[in-house]
Amino acid sequence: MEKQTAEHTIISQNRLELLQIADAVAREKSIEREMVISAMEEAIQKAARSKYGAENEIHAEIDHKTGEIKLFRYLEVSEEVENESTEININTAREQNPDAQVGDIIAEPLPPVDFGRIAAQTAKQVIVQKVREAERERQYEEFKDRIEEVVNGIVKRVEYGNVTVDLGRAEAVIRRDELLPRENFRNGDRVRAYIYDVRRETRGPQIFLSRTHPTFMAKLFSQEVPEVYDGIIEIKSVARDPGSRAKIAVTSQDTSIDPVGACVGMRGSRVQAVVNELQGEKIDIIQWSQDDATFIVNSLAPAEVTKVVLDEDARRIESIVPDEQLSLAIGRRGQNVRLASQLTGWDIDVLTEAEESDRRQEEFKQKSQMFIEVLDVDETIAQLLVTEGFGSADEILDVEVEEIASIEGFDMDVASEIKARAEQFIHEKNKENENKRKELGVGDELASIEKITTDMLVTLGQNNIKTLDDLGDLANDELLELFPDSNLTEEDANEIIMTARAHWFDDDSNKDTNDKEDLNNQPSSDADSKL
Repeated sequence: MEKQTAEHTIISQNRLELLQIADAVAREKSIEREMVISAMEEAIQKAARSKYGAENEIHAEIDHKTGEIKLFRYLEVSEEVENESTEININTAREQNPDAQVGDIIAEPLPPVDFGRIAAQTAKQVIVQKVREAERERQYEEFKDRIEEVVNGIVKRVEYGNVTVDLGRAEAVIRRDELLPRENFRNGDRVRAYIYDVRRETRGPQIFLSRTHPTFMAKLFSQEVPEVYDGIIEIKSVARDPGSRAKIAVTSQDTSIDPVGACVGMRGSRVQAVVNELQGEKIDIIQWSQDDATFIVNSLAPAEVTKVVLDEDARRIESIVPDEQLSLAIGRRGQNVRLASQLTGWDIDVLTEAEESDRRQEEFKQKSQMFIEVLDVDETIAQLLVTEGFGSADEILDVEVEEIASIEGFDMDVASEIKARAEQFIHEKNKENENKRKELGVGDELASIEKITTDMLVTLGQNNIKTLDDLGDLANDELLELFPDSNLTEEDANEIIMTARAHWFDDDSNKDTNDKEDLNNQPSSDADSKL
């Protein structure tokens, strides 16, 4: 009697210990207790199959309250037993369950397994694997929605420049190219970084951190500046040269709050906190403006811009600065203008006032000489035309005679003569281009497209584009590259290409119509003719 009591006590202790282990693992790995118990059940099933035979359908159950382990062999009720390991005769089944029907599953109890060393080792591996998978899934589910957050962690190890960071409930990686230049971490250092990606990998979820990402700086300002956190001040864009210099554009939803001053803080305390976190990276805080020209001028700070010339179609701008401000506007190795370009999304060319003046004089001289040659006028008249904004004979044709006559020093007779000469020049040029077009073999169907000029036809022929198919095969940007100096817009290019492709669709439609006509014109069968 005493022996039975002792054995029962040992069994109870083992069962209790099993549940305690499950609880401890669940707490340590931050996963559900049921997941750990499920892993234990699978491990016991695997060990039981190795004892009773792998062909048996064995299931294990662990009582979540008492820790008692039960083993069952699942057998399918069948009229004729073909496999005794997985099937049971209906008569035998009804001895256990009178209501058993063919196709039902009977759970046959099995005696508990006495784990040997190999079976125990196998069970342990299964449990460890299942727990690890559950932990990885928990990590992925936890962090996949935390992309674009800033997190704090402790450096766990550094390998080949890549830093592994312990986030408490997971590990993350800062790759070498996502660290600031000359930034070194050692084990145990605290680090703050930005989560830019979370992916499922073979070895589990990989959490990728960055300290060079532009949004990292925006998030740091959000932490340091209450107005940014509350949404009163909005960060419009950020451009960074990590570890060296950065520009950040801000605007305020409240007109009474200066966004630049709020981000700088009292005696620069707020911006200095961000600078210290980024290892001394210099930060220019720029006032954002809805007007592109004003925003671009602000972005080139600390340089002063005297004039800008915008090309909105190409999103390109020329910024004119005083001669002594050129190096400041460009910055060391072009850093200032490059960051300003990234911040605004415009291509920025920086010219000094002297360079801009020389260039304009040269353009003025070239256009004046062109009018002297094309219209056979004297230098004074040519210069007056250029001063009024005319740049080609085509532009003269596009305006009324009265507008030309309104130029100071001109009258109706002079204006009429100038327009007549422009018409004569355009006529002769078109005639010459027409001959060149035919010599190059450019088809008449290309010449019939409305927005293609004779100059463009010659250029197309010189680039071996001679048919509608040749033109239809081009993309918009390829067509625009052929005419860099023209006024052709992207919309015009798209219209020209679609016009060239129109016959492709017409051919398909005609083909369908012809096929139907061929079917209708086929001779009738003998049966049809008799009818």
